[in-house]
Amino acid sequence: MAEKACKKCRRLVKGNICPVCKSTELTRSWRGIILVLNSESEIAKEAGITTPGKYASRVK
Repeated sequence: MAEKACKKCRRLVKGNICPVCKSTELTRSWRGIILVLNSESEIAKEAGITTPGKYASRVK
């Protein structure tokens, strides 16, 4: 099963509900991956990510 990206928080998910924001607005149209291990990192802060995980850098 291909990963989908949440349109609200950009988290990559395999199911039909985002585990971070509980949204069901998911898309298969995304590009780039941001892997966040530490939500306090500069990259996570710049991207607005507060929960560790795998995120899309662009969501259409």
